[in-house]
Amino acid sequence: MATYREFHRRSITDRDAFWREQAAAIEWHEPFRQVLDYSRPPFARWFVGGTTNLCHNAVDRHLKDRAGQNALIYISTETGQDRTYTFRELHAEVNRCAAVLREQGIVKGDRILIYMPMVPEAVFAMLACVRLGAIHSVVFGGFAAHSLASRIDDAKPKLLFTADAGMRGGKPIPYKGLVDEAIKLAAHPPQKVILVNRGIDGDLKLIAGRDLDYAHERAKHMDAQVPVTWLESSEPSYILYTSGTTGKPKGVQRDTGGYAVALAASMKHIYCGKPGEAMFTTSDIGWVVGHSYIVYGPLIHGMTTILYEGLPIRPDPAIWWKIVEQHKVSVMFSSPTAIRVLKKQDQAYLTRHDVSSLRYLFLAGEPLDEPTARWISDSLKVPVLDHYWQTETGWALLSSLPGIEATPLKFGSPGFPAYGYDVKLLHETTGEEVGANEKAVVTVVPPLPPGCMTTVWGQDERFVQTYFTSFKDKFVYTTFDWGIRDDDGYYFILGRTDDVINVAGHRLGTREIEEAVSGHNNIAEVAVVGVHDAIKGQVPMAFAVVKDASRVATAEGRSAMEKEVFDVVDTALGPVGRPSRVFFVAQLPKTRSGKVLRRSIQAIAEGRDPGDLTTLDDPGGIEQVHSAVTSGD
Repeated sequence: MATYREFHRRSITDRDAFWREQAAAIEWHEPFRQVLDYSRPPFARWFVGGTTNLCHNAVDRHLKDRAGQNALIYISTETGQDRTYTFRELHAEVNRCAAVLREQGIVKGDRILIYMPMVPEAVFAMLACVRLGAIHSVVFGGFAAHSLASRIDDAKPKLLFTADAGMRGGKPIPYKGLVDEAIKLAAHPPQKVILVNRGIDGDLKLIAGRDLDYAHERAKHMDAQVPVTWLESSEPSYILYTSGTTGKPKGVQRDTGGYAVALAASMKHIYCGKPGEAMFTTSDIGWVVGHSYIVYGPLIHGMTTILYEGLPIRPDPAIWWKIVEQHKVSVMFSSPTAIRVLKKQDQAYLTRHDVSSLRYLFLAGEPLDEPTARWISDSLKVPVLDHYWQTETGWALLSSLPGIEATPLKFGSPGFPAYGYDVKLLHETTGEEVGANEKAVVTVVPPLPPGCMTTVWGQDERFVQTYFTSFKDKFVYTTFDWGIRDDDGYYFILGRTDDVINVAGHRLGTREIEEAVSGHNNIAEVAVVGVHDAIKGQVPMAFAVVKDASRVATAEGRSAMEKEVFDVVDTALGPVGRPSRVFFVAQLPKTRSGKVLRRSIQAIAEGRDPGDLTTLDDPGGIEQVHSAVTSGD
């Protein structure tokens, strides 16, 4: 492993030279004067003084050598539509979209909120934003009006870009009504709404003076040529909201130059894609994986990227492998949850199509169990690389680096620290670095490498307090994940240290769900915990104390009340935040100081020992939880 070790060592001990070399993978309008300015820890400024643009690097610079190559392939098994765009055609569409935005007064620094299904126009909008120097904030289409409104108020967008509806499992998901409701709820609503009418919502009504039809506006700018706005490397490219331990989501702010360099380097060293090849990432543009490896990463690297709208099992569980065969996909990126879903299907679907073009299958989003990794690797006869990263990091923190050295793979392990990350496993209470096979908190000694978050949007102090104050005498970035390193140096991720859970790769704050459940007028108190699930990794489970106990005195009453709570959560957060179960208890287990013992509740829900209960105020709370779980009612 000398090659990997040397590569990683140099990225830490000789940062300037290392990252100067990586920065040559993108085009700079003006060269940078300084590789790293770390004069104000923990705020790192990478490639200081250099100017560049994400859209230029993803689209424009490829026109010289690969204008006729496919850049974006859109496949929808929901609508049966397929569309393909060469780099030349993508360039034209992005310019049209940018002209539409420019006509609405969008300029550098303005925020645009994108609330879209997986359609090409969503990609056009993202690229058009960064072309203009505007800051996009993509919100996952599964979020409800209340969640959308909270993100509107934080980002204060001048414009919202949306569609009439999305589709999932053959069923329409109306977006326009949610957008209208969110704008009513928001204190700082956008001035304009641009809507892509897919013809799915038959009751679509545009609001005069505010709503614009994208097709109509686009038709006015068919020959538009919108010049690129060059940004200083540290200027923001986008905001992406992620759940935290409070009810208020954090707006992860990403820079421009550092992000472009990090993605370009990762395409070469981690994913081993080659310009002209196809990459298929099965995520959603509403999540960080979609930003980095559906949109920006593959396009910056000159690859063809596949945008897929649909489920992994429709029209049948062979659909992904059909796509791999048809488009000669060389690199694929998915999630453990999706593979566990496929594992429940007939294995014959995995061998129906020729996947010999596939060099690697990468998985991330939640911890990958060894049986699932071994099953898909053996079935496809393709190397499966687990790797670990976060919305905050923007790209892999732990990974194998096959582009540097073909180190042996260990099922269930995401590998080793990626270049640029000075990873330390620190003891939860002492803050001391632990040895092999000791469970500890995964941390990174700053500065964080290029591509990582630069701050929390509009809240520098929150950035510092949230991520760099977990240890009294150690100034480190904490991932809030438990990890362990074996005798061979391989890392394993063991789950969260805080109240954030991973549900099918979607990161959800239990506090957000608790607030949503508390919105029911008969809920006095609630605790939500993440519980292990064989398919999704984790699912939220709620334990609620009601005001009127008579309503849950019977099985029928509890069932009716649970459905009401589900409806309240759907309205507040959307189905993505809905608990798997709501159990009604007379009291929650608490310490004598009044703190709810969530870890004990989680342990009971998972059938484990609740642990140390010496601080318990009243054993009745634990008994209530245990009784509810064991009875299943």
